[in-house]
Amino acid sequence: MWAGRHVVLGVSGGIACYKSCSLARRLTEAGARVDVVLTRAAAEFVRPLTFEALTGRPVLTSLWERDRALAHVRLADAADLVVLAPATAQLLARAAQGLADDVLTTLLLARTGPVLVAPAMNDAMYAHEATARNVEALVGRGWAFVGPEIGPLAEGPSDRPGRMSEPETIMAHAARVLRRGSALAGRTVVVTAGPTREPIDPVRVVTNRSSGKMGYRLAEAAWERGADVVLVSGPVTLQAPVGVRLRSVETTEDLERAVAAELPGADVLIMAAAPADYRPSSPSTAKRPRTDGALAIPMEPTADILRATVAVRKAGSVIVGFALETGDAIQKARTKLEGKALDLIVVNDALEPGAGFDVDTNRVAILDREGNARVVPLASKREVADAILDAVEARIVG
Repeated sequence: MWAGRHVVLGVSGGIACYKSCSLARRLTEAGARVDVVLTRAAAEFVRPLTFEALTGRPVLTSLWERDRALAHVRLADAADLVVLAPATAQLLARAAQGLADDVLTTLLLARTGPVLVAPAMNDAMYAHEATARNVEALVGRGWAFVGPEIGPLAEGPSDRPGRMSEPETIMAHAARVLRRGSALAGRTVVVTAGPTREPIDPVRVVTNRSSGKMGYRLAEAAWERGADVVLVSGPVTLQAPVGVRLRSVETTEDLERAVAAELPGADVLIMAAAPADYRPSSPSTAKRPRTDGALAIPMEPTADILRATVAVRKAGSVIVGFALETGDAIQKARTKLEGKALDLIVVNDALEPGAGFDVDTNRVAILDREGNARVVPLASKREVADAILDAVEARIVG
């Protein structure tokens, strides 16, 4: 995503400047070329040398720097993205009025490409009518905003927006801005993830080893491509990706109900969850003590969620299934593709090193209804997610 990208990070004067250091480092480590532009007030909080050390590039602080005439104009034109973090109330006001009284506002006035703004200020300042008008004016020019959030401010606790978003949140929104033009932009994508748990008694459950990592990476990548994402997740230990709407479920029946509720409005359904195939026929209402000896549990099959979705699918939607197999995986996946009326199916072998449960990598084959198969070699689950979404977008535009 970030390799070879050129990002200008504009930093104005606020205590949140310390987060900008982390943002500059994260962008640089991700492969972006980061040019930092500091206002005079920002340089009172963090010295230019700090950003130069983090990015490996010179920092622009003035229109009058020797040998850097018109650097602000070149940066305004060349950058893939300009990020303002933090954007103080003063910077928002000056930008909204079109002032060009220092290096950063001059750069912004010359900027015609995308700009992402991360406001940070006292909560009363952000709530002020003047600030609201300035934000509205900048949104009207096509600028994107992330935050501010509710949380502690320099002056103490607050229950109103004013705190700058965290660097990882800003990076996620920055990636979404750069992904504009994706076929998924503005579409509703439902992703299922993780295992389900079927109760044996109030303490014990039947489940599987799914970590949910593949589904969470798919939800993350789809949101970055501009989609409205609903993530229906079984019990996992992962943090929900930025921007998605999370629906937590426990059992396969819960998952089925959640999918049925979301599906009529979904343009894309990606069933990356690993629901239990069987459940105890008669769960006990009390914990069975070990002293009772050996335990035999009658089991019954759970519902096939994908088969149940056929009648309520949105016309023209794309449905993607997953098949985790052991042996003859491709043929088994083709049978599921046809039997469940899928558009695509993603298959991998549970016994292959690096491609089973609870790892950060995967190796898959993506099969379509036309008989084509694309093999994605061992890669990070985020890279695999992007390959799957590329196949989804191809069906949407194709």
